[in-house]
Amino acid sequence: MTQKPIPALTVMLTAIAILLAGCASPPADREGAKQSELQPHSRRYPDAYPAIALSGLVDPKDWADAVPRAPADEINRVWKMETPQTNEALSRFIETWFDLPDEVRTDDAIDLGDTPTLSAHIGALWPQLTRQADEGVEAGSLIPLPNPYIVPGGRFREVYYWDAYFTMTGMGLEHDAIKRDMVDNFAWQIARFGHVPNANRTYYLSRSQPPFFFAMVGLLSPGDKPAAWAAYLDALKAEHAFWMAGERSVELPHGAILNRYWDARTVPRDESFIQDSETAEGAARERAELFRDLRAGAESGWDFSSRWLTDPQDLSTIRTTRILPADLNALLYGLEQAIAAGCERAGDAPCAEKFNEAAKARQTAMRRYLWDAEMGAFADYDLDTGASTGRVSAASIYPLYFGLASAQEATSTARLVEQALLKPQGLAATPLKTGQQWDAPNGWAPLHWLAVIGLERYGEDALAREIARRWLETVSRAYCESGKLVEKYDVVTARPGGGGEYPTQDGFGWTNGVTMALLAHYPDFAAYGEIRPRLQAPESCAAQ
Repeated sequence: MTQKPIPALTVMLTAIAILLAGCASPPADREGAKQSELQPHSRRYPDAYPAIALSGLVDPKDWADAVPRAPADEINRVWKMETPQTNEALSRFIETWFDLPDEVRTDDAIDLGDTPTLSAHIGALWPQLTRQADEGVEAGSLIPLPNPYIVPGGRFREVYYWDAYFTMTGMGLEHDAIKRDMVDNFAWQIARFGHVPNANRTYYLSRSQPPFFFAMVGLLSPGDKPAAWAAYLDALKAEHAFWMAGERSVELPHGAILNRYWDARTVPRDESFIQDSETAEGAARERAELFRDLRAGAESGWDFSSRWLTDPQDLSTIRTTRILPADLNALLYGLEQAIAAGCERAGDAPCAEKFNEAAKARQTAMRRYLWDAEMGAFADYDLDTGASTGRVSAASIYPLYFGLASAQEATSTARLVEQALLKPQGLAATPLKTGQQWDAPNGWAPLHWLAVIGLERYGEDALAREIARRWLETVSRAYCESGKLVEKYDVVTARPGGGGEYPTQDGFGWTNGVTMALLAHYPDFAAYGEIRPRLQAPESCAAQ
């Protein structure tokens, strides 16, 4: 996709971006690698990068992922000598000095002469989405990983942290080797960087994503999760330390500590440079603060949603860093319990006691600060108002998935989900329609898996089953019509989802994983997995 240029703003915003780009310190590298190898392109090419990004000539993520054909010093020298100004000159510069990436193609998985079933199609996709261990140091923004991994698809050419858990949930025993490879890749990143980056790109190093690493580790030994956690204790403890250090940890009255999303940098995101610059233009707030909140919103995985906005219709009112999210804190409760169980299995009683107490303290703090009695669910907490944000969202299902809710809290949450979020084709992320992709009418695979398992955990079997049925119907119908699986779906109108910063992507890792996991969880829904594409007569798909 080529972005529309904004020439009237280019000079001013470029100057601002260049000024801000030098303000934040580079990410720490615990192996002492050369900092130049870990710099995003916006730092490697401080003059060329923003000028080209704001020209609209290249999709911003393609530009962030471009591979240079020469050392950065040479490219910067030529840029200063030529100082290209016109679109033609900029295009020549890009073509001369950079190779732009291709999307991850999945078309080959569909043999239209054979019209594979949905389940067979997903099986055919896994090899296409698999990347082998990265060899050597990439000259571009890719962070090489030591083991094979699976990417989501489309523009997402790298492995994304929280995506990976939901992708792995639907991979059977035949994929045990790559599941362990992926877990080991994340453990390697924790050892090297102190955390799991958003994805294995240099421009993601300043932030993480929802911390599902402990849940991935548990998938390696589903019948005895403490054994797996005991084997990865060092990585689990290091990730916990990352979230509890610095600005991501917030101390509240009465000694309570809860967590928020954060990003140390205060500049436009490399991969969304033009979008962030446009959001900042005319915003009635300090730009560095706005950029940090956009980045923190990206760390949440919900980029973007009315959850983070003062005005649900205005992205520039985003306040992610002033919100304590229900989902993040439920995840950290799960992490603390996992570490405690791993320590107990390893025979380290003091460690087990420490993390059990940490989990209990978090549960108490969540009840005090995050439980919204009027809503009847755990909700996000606004640090500025000292109260719930009052925003209904599917994030409220996390406390059920990780077992921290009481039976009464779970029942109340189930009724809220049923009344406010359940739509004809599945579960909406929120009830508000804003144009942001993590709002209505969009539904997402991970939220459906969390809801189904979380509700079942508290005996809400009928609601869980209905959510799963509606989601499988939506995914299978879209596959019937198009022969594709995509990252998000419209759960009101039964079609691929929309909104957000980029076109809906196909592939798609976590949709594939959750679809297969739900089919395995509900064997009597097997017919959805047998759906075949009817590309010439999509109207016949409505009769499933």
